[in-house]
Amino acid sequence: MLDFRWIVFRSVAKHLSFTKAAGELFITQPAATKRIQELEAEVGLRLFLRKGNRIQLTPAGETLLSFADRSHALQEEMQFALGKLKNQVGGHLRLGASTTIAQYVLAPVLSKFYQRHPQVQLSLANGNTEAIEQALLLQHIDLGIVEGSSQRRELQYTPFLPDELLPVVRAGHPLARKGTITFQELVQQPLVLRERGSGTLEVIEEALRPHHLRLPDLNVVLYLGSSETIKSFLQHSDCVALLSAHAIQLEVEAGKLAVLPPQDFHLARTFWFVQLLGQQEGLAQLFQRFAQRQYNLPE
Repeated sequence: MLDFRWIVFRSVAKHLSFTKAAGELFITQPAATKRIQELEAEVGLRLFLRKGNRIQLTPAGETLLSFADRSHALQEEMQFALGKLKNQVGGHLRLGASTTIAQYVLAPVLSKFYQRHPQVQLSLANGNTEAIEQALLLQHIDLGIVEGSSQRRELQYTPFLPDELLPVVRAGHPLARKGTITFQELVQQPLVLRERGSGTLEVIEEALRPHHLRLPDLNVVLYLGSSETIKSFLQHSDCVALLSAHAIQLEVEAGKLAVLPPQDFHLARTFWFVQLLGQQEGLAQLFQRFAQRQYNLPE
C-alpha cells in the first residue's frame, strides 16, 4: 500500500491546494501540511513553493509526482488483479463524461455496474469534450466518454454508441407543421447551440465545411452550456436547436418538443471511450466492457 504521505502529496499536487487536498482526504489542513513536511524532510528537498496564497510544484516535486503516479497506478493494477482472483473487484474508478452522455446515457449503466460491483467506488466528473480530455491528460480521471469527432494523439479512442443531432423546435412551432427541414432552411433559422468546446458544436462545424460555411455565417442567437438549458429555452422561443437524439426523447414523447426530420442532411456522430495510451488492464477496461454489454454492443 502507498505510504499515506504519498497519497497526501498526490492530492496536494493535483489541486495545488492544501485545503482542497485535506477536504478530499477527510483530514485537517494542518495534518496535510505536516505530512508534506515529513515527506520533504525524508527526501531532503522542497516539494512545493508558496507564492502568496498559491503553491506550485518545485522540480523535485514534479519528479516525485511522476513516481507517485506510477506507484498509484501499479497499486491499482495489483488490487484489480487480486480482486479478480477473489471474484471481488474493488478500487476507485474515476469517470469523466461530456454533459450529454453523463445526463442521458450513463445513469442506468452506473446503477447496474454498482449493483454488480458494490465494492468499487465510483465518481463521475461532468464537462465538455475538451475538459474531459484535459482531465485525462492530467490524470484526474481514469476513463472518459466523449462526443467529439476530433481525436488527440496522446489518447486512445474506442467507439461506444452511435448518436445523431436532430433539429428540434417547441411544439406548435410553424416549422413543426411542415414536418421536415432542409439544410438551407436550417442555416437561415435563429439557432441556439451548445458552447465552444462541446462535441455537439464540433459536429455542426464539420457539417458546414462541405457547404463552405462557418459558424459566424449562421444566425446563432445564443450559445448555452447544457442540453437541459437549451430545451428549456426552446419551449419559450421560436429558435431551432440541434440536440442529441438521446437528450430529447422524454420531451418529444411528452409533446413539449418536436423533431424536424432532416430532408437532405444527416448529423451523425459517435460517442467514444477515451483513455491514456498504454493504460493497463483495470477498472476502466472492466467498466468499458460492462457498458458495451448493456447496449448490446461488440466488445
